[in-house]
Amino acid sequence: MAHRRVRATPPSLLRRLSVLLLALFSSLLFLAFLHICASVLRRANDLGRRCLANPSVFSGISTSAMTRTLKIAMVSLSQEEISDGVGRPTRRRSFRGVMAAVGGNKRAYAARMGYDFIDAHDLVDPARPPSWSKIVAVRSQLSSHDWVFWNDADTVVTNPDIALENVLVAVIGQADFETSPDLVVTEDVNGINAGVFFVRRSKWSEKFLETWWNLTSFIQFGSTKSGDNDALKYLLKNLSSHELRSHVRISPMQCLFNSYLWYPSWKSVHQLIFSSGAVWRVGLSNLSSIQMILGSITR
Repeated sequence: MAHRRVRATPPSLLRRLSVLLLALFSSLLFLAFLHICASVLRRANDLGRRCLANPSVFSGISTSAMTRTLKIAMVSLSQEEISDGVGRPTRRRSFRGVMAAVGGNKRAYAARMGYDFIDAHDLVDPARPPSWSKIVAVRSQLSSHDWVFWNDADTVVTNPDIALENVLVAVIGQADFETSPDLVVTEDVNGINAGVFFVRRSKWSEKFLETWWNLTSFIQFGSTKSGDNDALKYLLKNLSSHELRSHVRISPMQCLFNSYLWYPSWKSVHQLIFSSGAVWRVGLSNLSSIQMILGSITR
C-alpha cells in the first residue's frame, strides 16, 4: 500500500508566520491601548474641568429663563506689557496682542445677545499689576447695569448660543433678580478663580469690591501671580457662613462658564484614581450645551 508523503513546513516559513501573528497581535493590543487611553483621558477631562456627572439639571433651560429686561455688561481689559512695579516691563508675563485677538469674539457675542461690551484698558492702575484693575473696571459699570460679567482678556466665548442669563439661572437655580446672590464664581483645582465671575448690582457688591481692592498686602510684582486671586480667596474664606450663603454662589461645575483646556497634573490624576464615587460623562458640554468660556485663546 502506497503512503503519500506529507511535505514538512520549512522552518523559515514558520518563523515568518510567527512574526506576522505577533505583529498582528501587537497591533491589536496597541489599538486597544489607544482606545482605553482615550476613554480614560476623556473621563479625566470631565473630572478635571469639574463637570457634574448628571447634566440633566441644567438641560432644557430656554433663552427666556431669566428676564431679558436685565441690563448686562461684559467687561474685560488687557495691558500689553506688565510692569515689575518700578516701571520696567517684565518678561515673565506679556499680553501683547491678546485683546486684538479675542476682542472680536467678545464683541460679536455681546452684540448678538444685547449686552454692553466694555474694554476697560483705560482704567488700568499703573501702581498695581493690571489684573487688579478688574475690580475698578467692574465697579465702574455696576451702577448702570444689573449684572457685570467680568472675563479675563485671555478668554473666548466658545458657545455663542448660550445667554449669560441661562448661565446665571443654572448656577443660582432661579430667575428672580431681587433674591439672587451678589457674586457668582467658579473653582478650579487651586480654588476660587478670579478670571471669570458675575457681580450683581447691590450695596453688598459695592462694599465687597471696595474691601477686595483695599487688600493691598496681597499685591505681587515680578511674578506670574498678581495677588488679586489670593486676595479674593482670603476675602471669601473670612466671610461668615451666613454671609457666604446669602451673597455668594460657587458654580457646581467649573465648565459651566469658566472651562479650561484639560492638562494632566498630579491633582487631576489623584482625582481620577481616588474619586471612586465619581461618575464621568463623556461629551458633557455637548449634551447639555453648557460650555461657555474657555480659559485660553487656543484650542
